[in-house]
Amino acid sequence: MVERVEEIKKILLKMKEETLAEISKAVKSGSNLPVGEPSGDIYDQASSERDRELGLLLGDREREKLRNIDEALLRIDEGEYGTCEECGDDIPLGRLKVLPFARFCVKCKSDIEKQQAQTKRFEEERAYSEIPFGEEEEG
Repeated sequence: MVERVEEIKKILLKMKEETLAEISKAVKSGSNLPVGEPSGDIYDQASSERDRELGLLLGDREREKLRNIDEALLRIDEGEYGTCEECGDDIPLGRLKVLPFARFCVKCKSDIEKQQAQTKRFEEERAYSEIPFGEEEEG
């Protein structure tokens, strides 16, 4: 298993290097965007705004990936890599090769996602129930 962990560590370090390059590329392309008075028609402005928002979203995703890689490297150094944080079982090697920064086995990750979806649905239902419908009585 030690050889496999070293192999995965190399994969993680390569992913980190590629992710940092992507972030750097995004920052450079973002700094080339014009600042100040908007130019062009409303469609050009909307397109530019959409591109800027997409760039920010991708940047957030890359930063999250980088954080996950760093956490996985830390778990390797601490000898805790490859163990599910929920149930304590070993995470299958196939899963680690596909997603080297995985923190949970497939079953636990699935359970967590189901719980998150249920919580989100409950919160949305509660938010909708607080919206007044119909005519409000006036003072």
